[in-house]
Formats: sequence, C-alpha cells, structure tokens
Amino acid sequence: MKKDEKFNLPTVDDFFERTHGSYVGRIEKIETKKLNEFKGHPFKVKEDAEMEQLVESIKENGVLNPVIVRELEDGSFEMISGHRRKRAAEIASMEEIPCIVRKLTDEEATILMVDSNLQREEILPSEKAFAYKMKMDAMKHQGKETLLPLDTKYTGDKIGKEQGDSRVQVHRYIRLTELILEILNMVDEKKIAFRPAVEISYLKEDEQYTLLDAMQFNDCTPSLAQAISLKKRSLENSLTAEKIDEIMEEEKSNQVRKFKMNMEKIESVLPRNVVSQKDREDFIIMCVKERNKRQKQKEYNR
Repeated sequence: MKKDEKFNLPTVDDFFERTHGSYVGRIEKIETKKLNEFKGHPFKVKEDAEMEQLVESIKENGVLNPVIVRELEDGSFEMISGHRRKRAAEIASMEEIPCIVRKLTDEEATILMVDSNLQREEILPSEKAFAYKMKMDAMKHQGKETLLPLDTKYTGDKIGKEQGDSRVQVHRYIRLTELILEILNMVDEKKIAFRPAVEISYLKEDEQYTLLDAMQFNDCTPSLAQAISLKKRSLENSLTAEKIDEIMEEEKSNQVRKFKMNMEKIESVLPRNVVSQKDREDFIIMCVKERNKRQKQKEYNR
C-alpha cells in the first residue's frame, strides 16, 4: 500500500447492506414526525411508570436500540417495531431517532411486527388475540401468493409453536376478536375469565349487549358452564333476553347475592338528598340496623 493511500473502514450501514442485503436493511436517522403508525397495530403504548423510566433513559443516553421501519412506495416510513421507544423519544423532545429501514411486503411487515411485539413481558389478551389473527391472515395470504395455500390448522400449529401456545389456544385467542369492546375490555381487566369469554364470542352482537346488561345487573360474569349454555342457545337461535336472564340468575360461587325490592315504594320514603345507589344502600342498612337495635331494646324491656 502506498504511503499516501487512504484506507477507509466500512461503515455499519455498509456492513448491513453487504452481508445481509435489503431484508436486514440500512440504518439511518429519521424524523419522528415522518414515522407513521402501523395500520391496525394491536399493541397498546401505555404512558405509565415504565414509560417514564424509558423517557429518562433516552434523555440521558439517547435511543440505543434502533426501531424497525419499512419504506413505503410514496417515500414515507411505517413503524414495525419500537413503538414505545418512538413515543418515549417524542416525550423526550427528540426530533429524530435511529431506524433500521427494511424493504418488506405487507405480509412480511405484519409477521415481523407481531413477532417482535409478542416478546413483551406483559401482553393483554386482546393484544395477543388481534396479533394472532393478523399473523394468521398474513401467513395465509403468503401461501396464496406462492401457490402453496396454508390451511388454518397448519398456521395455528406454526404460530402456537413459536409462541408456546397450542393450536387450540391460538384459535381461542383469535375468537376473542369477535367480542364487543365492552366485554373484551372486561377480559383485559380480568373481570371475566378467559375460557367463558371464548364461548361468549360465539354470541351475536345484540346478544352480547343483552348479556352485558345482565352481567351488570347481577354483578357477576358467566361461569364456563353458563357460557357454554349461552353459546348453545345462540347457535340454536333460541337465546332470548329472558333466557339470558334465566341463565345469569343461576347462583354460583362468583356471584354477589342480590336483594330485590320495589324501588317505587322505597323511593317514596327516602329523603330527597339520598340520590346515588351507594347512598340508598347505606341509608337502608342504617335503617335496618336502627330497627334491629330498637327491637332488641323492646325485648330487653319486657
């Protein structure tokens, strides 16, 4: 080598392009305002205590792990992985962040988005449900394009094996996507058990809303046996509002017993300032206690 000849070390971008090609992608800094959300992204980005810690870390050290994006035909970018880091960077007032830019088809992007986000420590049932559904649809579409159609059993087995779930469990999660939002939120909040929720997903939308009213009135959720009974009636087209009430009124271990009263009679004797349901309950309990106290006093004076 000549004395004045310069020797240039390869950059990180050169390494990625030369050794892995466009699939792995190139690294560049992109303005956060140019990064579009992934369409139908099923994972929630919570601004909680962990987000606050991430923001502080980014303020101090920057975004150490690049997010993954893909470049679209119009020159814009779509987020694939790293939605929490992007949001934390925005909160930290960072205008641009390091990104790995990949060239991906719609199906490849969906599968990568699902797989990368399923690595989170905490995943809500609804998030896993829609993620599994999106990945299964993408895999089936890939099969059509390659003239090797993939059936539901195969895709369910493959998804389950990758995530540590059985094929049956994968399909149970996907069934949750048929729930109305109010009941799906109850599953996320652990107010309704997973298996009964799967059975409820077979109910028609109007039946689910009727069931929601019954759950709120009885202050309980269906057991697995009740949910199976509801599903059976629905499939037979015989699930009426009366039948839902009848099934939900069956007493079980997780039900709070209700004492039903004629509210018109009760309201006629309640003070005007007793308005809320809690105030009414407290007032009635106070009256019952006072009556019991007087009854005991009478018995003592005899």
